[in-house]
Amino acid sequence: MSKLGLDIKKIEYARSLAKKIAEDVQDFVDKKSTVSVERTICRLLGIDGIDENEVPLPNVVVEHIKEIGLLDQGAAFLLGNAILETGLNPQEIAEKIAKEEIDLSKIKIYSPEKANEAIKPFVDNMIKKIQNNRKKRNEYIKNLGEGKQPYLYVIVATGNIYEDVVQAQAAARQGADIIAVIRTTGQSLLDYVPYGATTEGFGGTYATQENFRIMRKALDEVGEEVGRYIRLVNYASGLCMPEISAMGAMERLDVMLNDALYGILFRDINMKRTIIDQYFSRVINGFSGIIINTGEDNYLTTADAYEEAHTVLTSDLINEQLALMAGIPEEQMGLGHAFEMNPDLTNGFLYELAQAQMLREIFPKAPLKYMPPTKYMTGNIFKGHVQDALFNVISIWTQQGIQLLGMLTEAIHTPFMSDRYLSIENARYIFNNLKNLGDEIEFKKDGIIQKRAQEVLDKSIELLEKMMHDGLFVSLSKGTFANIKRPIDGGKGLDGVFEKGENYINPFIKIMLEAERP
Repeated sequence: MSKLGLDIKKIEYARSLAKKIAEDVQDFVDKKSTVSVERTICRLLGIDGIDENEVPLPNVVVEHIKEIGLLDQGAAFLLGNAILETGLNPQEIAEKIAKEEIDLSKIKIYSPEKANEAIKPFVDNMIKKIQNNRKKRNEYIKNLGEGKQPYLYVIVATGNIYEDVVQAQAAARQGADIIAVIRTTGQSLLDYVPYGATTEGFGGTYATQENFRIMRKALDEVGEEVGRYIRLVNYASGLCMPEISAMGAMERLDVMLNDALYGILFRDINMKRTIIDQYFSRVINGFSGIIINTGEDNYLTTADAYEEAHTVLTSDLINEQLALMAGIPEEQMGLGHAFEMNPDLTNGFLYELAQAQMLREIFPKAPLKYMPPTKYMTGNIFKGHVQDALFNVISIWTQQGIQLLGMLTEAIHTPFMSDRYLSIENARYIFNNLKNLGDEIEFKKDGIIQKRAQEVLDKSIELLEKMMHDGLFVSLSKGTFANIKRPIDGGKGLDGVFEKGENYINPFIKIMLEAERP
């Protein structure tokens, strides 16, 4: 029974519309690949490191393939041929390409079946590594336990991975369940992943595989100390979306910001590039047991949270269908929304409550990610702390899954450890005192809350019907989400998109969708 009086048939109809939109997108995705997908395949085959100019070897290999005019054949097929011809492994082949000692255009061509057979040992090795990481996470949770939902999620963002470790471990001791290492400003626009540990970032820390490894080790150590598993978050978005997912899978990250539309809307990355990249990225996350977080909260920072609430639900429904197609179960979908209405709005709390309860009822299995008030936070830290308290009340009331805690100093500076402590204390106090509030309270029939939720669902259905007619790409070009218009063939990264050739193979997708998930 819906506490909001939502019509189950309307919800099913909305899902069917979102599914048709996603299927149309998938037909496009299946025929194409990108340079970032090919670099990801290189990484999953074991290629790592940099050349003498500090260019990452996956970039070296894919740029070489592009220069010789064979990009449409794909990295896996060409590396398979090179293994058959030279007897070298993918890492050795990459190093020789970097030294211009191998030209893949001069390698004898074998069949795709033969190439697939040649790379199979390296594919199997990576699949086993990721499966073992998933087993290890499960063992940690079984042996150590974990925090209760809503998980308390906080950020660190010093720019220096070693200082991030100090702050992250302090936050875990204070009660945090999830640590997000904010990525340095602008990294999503880099068409390569920096290499090694980094100590200089602006507004965040570079996402690199070594930084992932350092933080994972630190959180495992503090998890043993505090007696619960601490989850690690990073950002699989931007021009290297699938590569970062692959690195996260290798280093046992637990959560990835992985919205299908964020990069298009907020970083002006070409929509074709992003939609292709998000599929492989999500296949990897689904197989790795990584929870994805989607970025619908961002819509409400550029559009009005009251007027545009239905766009959040619409995007969540589309993100859900795209994730299902990539093998991500509902239990790994941290679908996004936010507490972002103007605090001067009369009955704003009731409208926020209606929105949160609506999402909880429509996505009952998802660990929904609820984002704090940011747009209307001011220098008045006392008012800000009250806004965060109201946000925390709705979260426990509606049984959200992942609670990104607001900071009383939001919009002033990167939070001090003391600010983070106060935010954790605020949430723990409210979550404990109101633990079963949602079980005890029903909503007035045809009251403000019920009518608001029903109205948002109806408006979402109207928008989905229009989007199904236009298709996702045209809809994005018209400014459907966040009042931001993006041209279909504009933005960054379109030159990295290509049509798959007759010999193209990507062995990881089929295996990851079908292999055992411990």
